[in-house]
Amino acid sequence: MNLTRTALVAVAILFATAIVPAEGQEHPPCSNATLRGNYAFTITGQILAPAPAAGAVSGVALTHFDGDGNMTQVDHVVHNGVTPAETWRPGSGPYHINDDCTGWMTIAAYPTVASDGGPVLQLYFVVGNNGNEIRTVVSGSPSSPPFSAVITSTGTKLYQFPSELPW
Repeated sequence: MNLTRTALVAVAILFATAIVPAEGQEHPPCSNATLRGNYAFTITGQILAPAPAAGAVSGVALTHFDGDGNMTQVDHVVHNGVTPAETWRPGSGPYHINDDCTGWMTIAAYPTVASDGGPVLQLYFVVGNNGNEIRTVVSGSPSSPPFSAVITSTGTKLYQFPSELPW
């Protein structure tokens, strides 16, 4: 009985050490191809200034990364408790991922309802979990007057087909 229990513990330890990377082990370098497919994002934060735009922000987005540095998305963002006139606002832009899995993207919204417009947004991000997760922060706008905001989002890869599953 003790021999069987010892053997099972030894096998469990061997299995665990085989699937857990060693401390300090490097991950493969990231590239634009690390993000490919559809990602669901949760958006939270606050616009701090200028005063007319200030207020809480909460929303969701469905973003498609093509693996070549281009993204498209639709979002639904509530600002100060006010829902957008357009249920799903489209947007698109470029993105770039560095070898260390950090990167940036620019999102320009193309609403069909003018009141849902907004500035082009510059975001910085970190990709994790082998491209299955992305965490972003809005850093401002490359094309509009400065504004101050604390807006973050977390995106998780969505799998549509069994062949896309990581296991």
